[in-house]
Amino acid sequence: MIYLITGGERSGKSSYAQKLALELSDAPIYVATARKWDSDFQNRIDRHQQERDEGWTNIEKEKYLSEIDFSGKVALIDCVTLWLTNFFIDTKNDVAVSLEEAKNEFIKIAKQEGTLIIVTNEIGMGVHAETHIGRKFTELQGWMNQFLASNADEVVLMISGIPVKIKG
Repeated sequence: MIYLITGGERSGKSSYAQKLALELSDAPIYVATARKWDSDFQNRIDRHQQERDEGWTNIEKEKYLSEIDFSGKVALIDCVTLWLTNFFIDTKNDVAVSLEEAKNEFIKIAKQEGTLIIVTNEIGMGVHAETHIGRKFTELQGWMNQFLASNADEVVLMISGIPVKIKG
């Protein structure tokens, strides 16, 4: 089963996804995809870790999620935007290569017999990106979100902390 939780910044995606994971399992896996860019980001990571109790297994994986065994488990992947950023930077902002690599990783994990709860952002719903690089990343995010949603069993759009089921 694949759940995709999407929405804008601070829309309640992560809280909803964590609650769902705990409804489905007493011992879910939390997969953090963020790179630790600076001390502010480390503080954000620390805050998120404090929100989860000892029942969670925390795994930090920047890109190669297929190295994780999801079989028979409930896993929350948070988040696609940071995950895609890692591909985008490592490919020197090549949208096509980043998209292909991310899709290939997703296909590998989707083949496993587990439950995935994937958090992503709808960054294209906001202000138009000021820079060329920002516009390229917005395209990458949008295309990946479409791919994930087409493969998900259930898609939930979070709006102001309210879940709106849009698929499944």
